Amino acid sequence: MSVNNLKSQIINRKSSIGIIGLGYVGLPLAIRFSEEGFRVIGFDVDGKKVQMLNSGQSYIKHIDAKLIDTAVKNGFKATSDFSHIPSTAAILICVPTPLGVHNEPDLSYIHSTLQSIKPHLTENQLLVLESTTYPGTTEEEIVPVVEKAGFKIGTNFFVGYSPEREDPGNKNFTTKTIPKVVSGYTENCLEVTKALYDQIVDQTVPVSSPKVAEMTKILENIHRAVNIGLVNELKMVADKMDIDIYEVIDAAATKPFGFTPYYPGPGLGGHCIPIDPFYLTWKAKEMGMNTRFIELAGEINTAMPAYVVQKVGEALNSVGKSIKGSQILILGLAYKKNVDDLRESPSLELIESLLDKGAVVEYSDPYFKTIPHTRNYQFELESKALNAETLKSADLVLLATDHDDFDYKLIEKEASLIVDTRGRFNHSNKVIKA
Repeated sequence: MSVNNLKSQIINRKSSIGIIGLGYVGLPLAIRFSEEGFRVIGFDVDGKKVQMLNSGQSYIKHIDAKLIDTAVKNGFKATSDFSHIPSTAAILICVPTPLGVHNEPDLSYIHSTLQSIKPHLTENQLLVLESTTYPGTTEEEIVPVVEKAGFKIGTNFFVGYSPEREDPGNKNFTTKTIPKVVSGYTENCLEVTKALYDQIVDQTVPVSSPKVAEMTKILENIHRAVNIGLVNELKMVADKMDIDIYEVIDAAATKPFGFTPYYPGPGLGGHCIPIDPFYLTWKAKEMGMNTRFIELAGEINTAMPAYVVQKVGEALNSVGKSIKGSQILILGLAYKKNVDDLRESPSLELIESLLDKGAVVEYSDPYFKTIPHTRNYQFELESKALNAETLKSADLVLLATDHDDFDYKLIEKEASLIVDTRGRFNHSNKVIKA
């Protein structure tokens, strides 16, 4: 089969699309391909997810179950059985790429995926990695596996890389409207990869190699991490000067050129921003180079939860109390507002630190009735109703994630002491910015 024939198969929806990993990246992709008339097979090792999806249910709050139900009715199927791989023309890998205990890249999910699909790969398929990773991963990890399986890349098998650009909870941008960077291991690979994504997004952005595409995604997230690190540092400086950093940023943002506003917080969360810069740092060290700028921003951002806890202690001291024995209500668990995503959320570190210091910790979050166990944290807590009674009973209310669902007027009225990490309240005798 020629490149043109494979492109024709894709364009004319004659073969299925396989998506491995049905989380925050893979599931929107599956829905989007289904919307454009593709038969989609979703692969996930989590049997519960598979069962829910096949029954038209959503396990991600910002993804409407109606979209999944429609996809199922249009032929979408979720499975844990990789023997369905041969029936697909394109296979998209959307699995996690976390960091190890020493901030080294953990590619175990990619490796296990490759081993699972390798026996089932057939000629004239396209394999695309979407997971964020360091430059060189596609060439160093994907290509050798495909070649060892007996295929000639660019001739009878095709390999590409296209980094995800999902922004969960952002209603202004969708999978369809966000431009998609695409790359291929060879020119033929790029041609097929671009043809695939041209079917589901408004704009594809072809680049010369997977390395460039991998670096592009890393740059996007480093840009945010560094700038957030900058405003987090400035927040601490401004606090010493009795200046509201949020007022400063909003004033600076009126400049119509040369300034992009970034806002401080209690630390970085999500799967990308706190993690991806360290992928490049690790790769640079492998080449004998240091990424001092990136590492400094990482140090500042990583230290923010400790800074917040310090401000909590200072706030309680101002009313003659200590952290030990105080009842602290944390508002918001998610790493950002209006999503049910706990990945790398600084709220979890805040809870652990405050508990370690002897505080009585409660939380309220409309997206989490309980706190799911993670690799690093296991809390047996249940979300409290956000009402006057709950607020009045707390010695201090800590705003960690500023969900729009929160009644901020009620919070300000009923809470006796507030530590605000998101700039939602005006400074007052009972509001401390952190």
